[in-house]
Amino acid sequence: MTICEALVQGSAVLKNAGIDTSSLDASVLLANILNINRSSLIAKGKEILTEEKLSIFDLFIDRRKKGECIAYITGNKEFFGLNFTVNPTVLVPRPDTEILVEASLEQIKTLNMANGTTDKIRVLDLCTGSGAVAISIKHEMPETEVWAADLSEQALETARENSDRLLGAGSVNFFHGDLFNALPSENPSFSLIVSNPPYVPTDEIQTLSAEVQNEPFIALDGGKSGLEIIERIINKSPDYIKQEGFLFLEASPHQMKNIFPLLVNRGFKDIKLYKDLSRQDRVIGGRYE
Repeated sequence: MTICEALVQGSAVLKNAGIDTSSLDASVLLANILNINRSSLIAKGKEILTEEKLSIFDLFIDRRKKGECIAYITGNKEFFGLNFTVNPTVLVPRPDTEILVEASLEQIKTLNMANGTTDKIRVLDLCTGSGAVAISIKHEMPETEVWAADLSEQALETARENSDRLLGAGSVNFFHGDLFNALPSENPSFSLIVSNPPYVPTDEIQTLSAEVQNEPFIALDGGKSGLEIIERIINKSPDYIKQEGFLFLEASPHQMKNIFPLLVNRGFKDIKLYKDLSRQDRVIGGRYE
């Protein structure tokens, strides 16, 4: 079977399974197997696939048909210009989360200008998952000291692997545990705390797409209200933020009206909202005096 024929067949299988992006998905999967760009598939369309490659492609198409996301099938996902290893132990990094990175970088630059070289900027990423946010910040601002924590040891293994491959061993400090409890007992302080925490209400998870439901429950479940983890972070973060430090959180746009007063009541000032690619409020942040 030629590359072109395989694409037509694979796309048809996915389309019949009700997948709207059937042609795109089939081409992404086959390009990954052949280790070429999608644009090269057309030029190589008449080439014959080996039985081994065709067998792998059929397996990938079957996994996609059953609702598994492309990133888990290929084992990687691009985020902020970097190629991250992903697997079912971590949430797949999404383009909207790049807004959290952009807001963080903007604030770090402002802090650097205010502090000069006298005060090293230390950042904490809670619920780091694959390490996408922490690693992207460190990649863009190498002089920044970045710490990251997660409750899942399996997720941390993936994050460490990503950090070692993309940045070099020891570039990011990883800690295992429940939010701030993961940190060393000497109570370190941070110029910036960031988090893309679980924020889906428990009862709503079962209404999400099959793709999302295949992602780790622990990375999605924000409790009954969806805000349980966010509230814990907001309430505890002042104990770990330096004077004039900042907290940035990703959440659902419809949750922002409830998060805003939580930040105000805990003493945060200059609260700002950052819009995602759909022009919806995706990240909220504030300064702690």
